[in-house]
Amino acid sequence: MSRPIFLTIASFIALSVGAFALLFPGVLLESKGVAPLAATSVWMRETGLLLLTLGIINFAVRKLKPSGTLKALLSGNIIIQIGLFVIELLAYSNDVITKLSGIIPNLILHILLAIGFVYFLKTMDLTTDNTEPK
Repeated sequence: MSRPIFLTIASFIALSVGAFALLFPGVLLESKGVAPLAATSVWMRETGLLLLTLGIINFAVRKLKPSGTLKALLSGNIIIQIGLFVIELLAYSNDVITKLSGIIPNLILHILLAIGFVYFLKTMDLTTDNTEPK
């Protein structure tokens, strides 16, 4: 799979999950076994907005040539995926998220996306071309 295709897929995932979290925070929270209170719904909507933004950014840069900008973007995405994995796992182990079925798909997705971002970061060759497209 090429980096542009991977970033397109990652964008679609972020846009879809972000839109769902923004528009239907209660449904998403209940699927995890979390009470959809006013405060948790606000935080879910904020997370949704951030995911929508990340999806737009990933889509916009999907065809960039190897560059420091692309390296920073891939690195940031790795941090996001590992961070979300750890946060959800800790939330489940501390009984904040009470439904295992609400986090297993996410944990698998975070692992797969992190692997993809690491792969494309490690295989990016900045020595051959570090210009951005016009």
